[in-house]
Parts: sequence; C-alpha cells; structure tokens
Amino acid sequence: MGIIGWLILGLLAGAIAKLILPGRQSGGWVITLVLGVVGALLGGFIGSAIFGVGIDSFFDLSTWLLAIGGALIVLVIYGAVTGRKGSRV
Repeated sequence: MGIIGWLILGLLAGAIAKLILPGRQSGGWVITLVLGVVGALLGGFIGSAIFGVGIDSFFDLSTWLLAIGGALIVLVIYGAVTGRKGSRV
C-alpha cells in the first residue's frame, strides 16, 4: 500500500474506532488520522506476530479488522493519557 492508502485507511479506521468506542474523545480529524495510522501499524504488527497475517492489501477484510482493532487499542490508550484529571471546585 502507498502512503495515500495508509492515510485513507488510518482516517477511516480511526473514525470507525471512535464510533465503536463509547464516550467523548477529544480531537478532530487530524488526531483521528494520527490515531488511525498508528492503530493500523499496531494492528498490523500484532496481526503478523500472533496470527501471521499482516496489512497487505487495502481491500482485504483482515487489513480492515486489524487496523480498526489497533485503532481501538490506541484510542483507549489516548483516552487514558489525555483523560480529564481536574478536580471539582
């Protein structure tokens, strides 16, 4: 896949992950894109390490499942790191 394919896959995987995960996540489409691309990379790494399946083709179902799963993991970590830490006044 080319760089444009990775960006499109990342944006869509990040958007789907935000729809699946309940709650309010901050960030616009740029954060969604970054989280999705990082999630796609993480999902591809986990998929190749555990299942022997990587992210090879844009139109492959395993590519999308791995990218969305990785984006969900990254989104949970991002939410934990940037969560509201203020106290009530």
